Amino acid sequence: MFKFIHAADIHLDSPLLNLEQYDGAPVEAVRMATRQALENLVGLALREAVAFVLIAGDLYDGNWDNTRTGLHFKQQMARLRSAEIPVFLIAGNHDAANKMTYNLRLTDNVRYLTENKPETIELDQVGVAIHGQGFARPAVTENLAVHYPAAKAGYYNIGLLHTCATCTGHEPYAPCSLDDLRGRGYDYWALGHVHQRGILCRDPLVVFPGNVQGRHIRETGAKGCYLITVDDRGAASEQFQPLDVMRWENCRVDVTAACDGDEVVDAFVAAMNHLRSQHAGSPLALRVELFGASRAHANLSADPQKWHDEIRGEAIVHGDGAVWIEKVKFETRPAHEVDPLSGDGPLGELQAVLAELLADEAQLIAMGSELAELDRKLPAELKTATDALGLTEAGTLRELIGTLGPLLAARLSPG
Repeated sequence: MFKFIHAADIHLDSPLLNLEQYDGAPVEAVRMATRQALENLVGLALREAVAFVLIAGDLYDGNWDNTRTGLHFKQQMARLRSAEIPVFLIAGNHDAANKMTYNLRLTDNVRYLTENKPETIELDQVGVAIHGQGFARPAVTENLAVHYPAAKAGYYNIGLLHTCATCTGHEPYAPCSLDDLRGRGYDYWALGHVHQRGILCRDPLVVFPGNVQGRHIRETGAKGCYLITVDDRGAASEQFQPLDVMRWENCRVDVTAACDGDEVVDAFVAAMNHLRSQHAGSPLALRVELFGASRAHANLSADPQKWHDEIRGEAIVHGDGAVWIEKVKFETRPAHEVDPLSGDGPLGELQAVLAELLADEAQLIAMGSELAELDRKLPAELKTATDALGLTEAGTLRELIGTLGPLLAARLSPG
């Protein structure tokens, strides 16, 4: 029997977005979150006495700003070296070979698999053959998996690959089908690139561990790696192990029953406490979404900044220093009224335009490009951090329209 760790997408020293700006946020913990997640990974490997560690691409978020990023990685690998634990990794799209201009010598227990063609490393002491190929350039659009060698007889065969596989909504790098992976005859596929963890197949095990630390609101929930145990018959079992320092979550609050803003805030506190109980006390960065047809709508619409601040204040009071608010979204509408964006008339036409945008991704992205161009022309003091907003990403644009619809309805409705 032996154990190994499968991790990916560490994105060492990548910033956590839209959080450091808030008073009271743990700025140092936020800045060091990906480093701490890596340290947690190393600690897990030492406690479990694993035979080896696999990192399936995107160890780094891109070229280093300075060598401190590489020095921290080397320091952590030295901890594993002292325990004689080897580490095998491949380059992904973010840390492809031709992107990295800084370089430090690796500790002798760490080995990158080649980017030119699939490479096989045999670990005779545990009977494992690791097959893998890294990215030579950021955009690898060909199917790498079909060129991996066939399984090596008498070994537990592992494929190490940075790929979108069959997943949609991600850059289509090194795409492949499950049949492509099964066809190599391996026992386990250690994948990277997709930040949402998931098991694509169980025979053989084909696994995305996700990234080790969520960095923004689109990366919600617990983040970490998989600890894999292989028994004497070659059967593997997987166990997800959280490594993250801080978690991002959407806090959806139904305020239908609220009569005023104070009751809305009370409803938020209850929802926040429920989320905290689900995450066993882990620090949380929350996007709060208030929704529902409510008598409190007039209160909220009259002074949204006040209620935004009230919610932030209650997060400080009731969050025990472990809850921070990334954003508050107001999606309420007046109680007992017809949706002003339904039916005929100007507001109905507005609804039709928004629906058309949501349904037509090309038109949506074209609008985003126009907004990004406008943002570039704005004075510095009015800029909205286009890169952080992702005005060229369809998912972000749909989210913005979902927010703007109710807001426009409230602003344009009679009274």
